[in-house]
Amino acid sequence: MRVLVTLLAVLCLSACGFVGFPGVYKIDVEQGNIVTREMVDQLKPGMTRRQVRFILGTPLLEDPFDQSRWDYPYVKRNGLKVLSESRLMVYFDGDNLVRYEGDIEAGDDPLDEPVEEPAADEASS
Repeated sequence: MRVLVTLLAVLCLSACGFVGFPGVYKIDVEQGNIVTREMVDQLKPGMTRRQVRFILGTPLLEDPFDQSRWDYPYVKRNGLKVLSESRLMVYFDGDNLVRYEGDIEAGDDPLDEPVEEPAADEASS
């Protein structure tokens, strides 16, 4: 009888982890560096590392084996669902900025939320 009750308790508890608790609120978790379009627009070739760090902030990833590249990743999640994600790589030659590339180009902003347009039926009422 004890084995049956123990097995039932373990089965019920494991089912809660698999299915999830209904109605549980999950917060949005932001990780990484928030880099906006305005920040990227300020970057100019020839800037020093110190100037780039002032504009973009401290990079999340600095490869100890490749000092010429800084990475600025960003991800926003709600539970396991990824809401938005961006990445910016900044390249240096010595102490001077050479180029940058990534998801954040002029015109893109990771903080912009998509705006949902009202349906045609709702707009006419």
